[in-house]
Amino acid sequence: MLIFILRGTPTWVFILFFALIALGYFQSRDRTVGRSRVAITPAALIALSLYGVLSAFSFFGLAFWLAGAVAAGWLGVIFSKQRNVSYSPETKSFFVPGSWIPLALMMAIFFTKYAVAVAQARHLPVVNQSAFIVTTSVCYGVFSGAFFARVAALWRSARRIA
Repeated sequence: MLIFILRGTPTWVFILFFALIALGYFQSRDRTVGRSRVAITPAALIALSLYGVLSAFSFFGLAFWLAGAVAAGWLGVIFSKQRNVSYSPETKSFFVPGSWIPLALMMAIFFTKYAVAVAQARHLPVVNQSAFIVTTSVCYGVFSGAFFARVAALWRSARRIA
């Protein structure tokens, strides 16, 4: 069954998968990133997450995505601290120590989207059940909120320094 699913997967999905792996690997390394550029990857992944909800469940899942995103973002902003992050007001850039968390979040969004797409392609009845829609939408939202919280913690550290 797995071989059948993989053979039916479009080539661009594999390209996206390996691009996300590479991006996640680069985020695991220490780096210096400009203030605006630090939000590009989270914004793209949040958009992918939102697209996943809207393309699979229309607007029904949007409220649950939003609830998950707000809850995770709010909790993340309150409790997250970016350790060993430094901000240079002169260059308007951050030194960000590497972390595997962005890769984990990217893979969570990717595999959630992939699993939902496979379930839809196989016309599994679970896709139309409210519990599945709510759970999947909340998961997408939580992953997005976690991305937002990481960026918010960086920007907060810059405000303290500037």
